[in-house]
Amino acid sequence: MTGEPRSRHVVVMGVSGAGKTTVARGISAATGLLFAEADEFHSPANVARMRSGVPLDDTTRWPWLRDIAAWTADRAAEGRSTVLACSALKRSYRDVLRQGPLSVDLVHLDGPAEVIRARMARREGHYMPASLLESQLATLEPAEPDESVLVLDVSLAPEALIVAAVKGLGLSVSLPVEER
Repeated sequence: MTGEPRSRHVVVMGVSGAGKTTVARGISAATGLLFAEADEFHSPANVARMRSGVPLDDTTRWPWLRDIAAWTADRAAEGRSTVLACSALKRSYRDVLRQGPLSVDLVHLDGPAEVIRARMARREGHYMPASLLESQLATLEPAEPDESVLVLDVSLAPEALIVAAVKGLGLSVSLPVEER
């Protein structure tokens, strides 16, 4: 044992439009955890599929999830802590993400579909159309008791969600910000 602190890995999860990226970036800014956006790991084919209004299925998600897990495992091997914005809708998807570092804390941004739908309607430049929200809600499996999860209400302001996540996870506040 070297005495060096272990790395921490946080996945801010939820359906599209819940505020994952905003909250994950805020956690990164507050704590210095390395930020990554799971959407950036999608293949061009996956992006085109979603842009055309066709939801992803498990076959199209597995390579994407494995790439994210490999990225996180590489950061863990470097001793770097991470915060990832990723839908992580099913337990099986979260299990793949845990194949990177064995310990992953989840922050589930959850709340009324109408709040999320309204947020999606205000977004500009995102390839995920609001029409896919229902398929994401149908796919979502809430975290199970053996998963380390902090559930936060998407109705809260982004700043309040960030503060609640940092406090709820017991993260130390610092200043440096990094991105993938």
